Amino acid sequence: MIVLDGGMSNALESRGHDLSDALWSARLLKDAPEEIAAVHRAYYEAGAAVATTASYQASLPGFQQAGLSRAEAERLITRSVLLAREARDEFGADRLVAASVGPYGAYLADGSEYRGNYGVSSAALRDFHAPRLELLIAAEPDLLAIETIPDTREAEVLVALLTELDFPAWFSYSIEGDRTRAGQPLTEAFAVPSIDQVVAVGINCCSPTDVAAAVATAMSVTGKPAVAYPNSGEVWDAGARSWTGAKISLAALAPTWGAEYVGGCCRIGPDEIRELHAQDLAQQV
Repeated sequence: MIVLDGGMSNALESRGHDLSDALWSARLLKDAPEEIAAVHRAYYEAGAAVATTASYQASLPGFQQAGLSRAEAERLITRSVLLAREARDEFGADRLVAASVGPYGAYLADGSEYRGNYGVSSAALRDFHAPRLELLIAAEPDLLAIETIPDTREAEVLVALLTELDFPAWFSYSIEGDRTRAGQPLTEAFAVPSIDQVVAVGINCCSPTDVAAAVATAMSVTGKPAVAYPNSGEVWDAGARSWTGAKISLAALAPTWGAEYVGGCCRIGPDEIRELHAQDLAQQV
């Protein structure tokens, strides 16, 4: 099993940062890049083999709407990879950097990444994603993390770009039960990223209890290794603006999933990744 990292945003919030603006964790690429680097180091120290860059919410239009020039926006997107690479170099060549590519809905900052069906054309989605993909690839990560994709229409656009750019990536949907967040059956959704450039297919930002069945479907449909990094099991209460419920131990569940790439998303921090790494080591004995 390859152990991934956990959530960037919750790790930054644990370090005292307010991420309530539209740029979310990407704001710190400009305001406190050393804090992003510190989070990467914390996850590597916890046993993660992969650092996922702070570019999930980073986009050219997002930065420009925040008042930055295009050149400044390009520099910050590039910086997201450089920060992770610099942290990785402190830990050895066996660690990897995955450049995060979040969905169009993350840029909208209105929760639509959990609904999909944005009401924009495929051409508009391509125009949004293509420049960021090119910038991230030019910064030389080991692979891309196409993540939290809510529907197959956006997936089709991203898969076409991956084919053209010919760069390795894992491809991960945000799901609920046996469907994407937009309601498409996972049997249909997982067929979309079945291209050579995609090294693993799976799910993230979902309930841990949805993982096992989704992983089995992903591997059955694609024949590829699976990637799985769910949330903690807690549920976000939008009205109260707080998390409710109890955490579920990923370390206890992960061995039953059959996924090759395993980590955590929302509310999963270095402590949980340390437990996951320890569980993986115990399984190897």
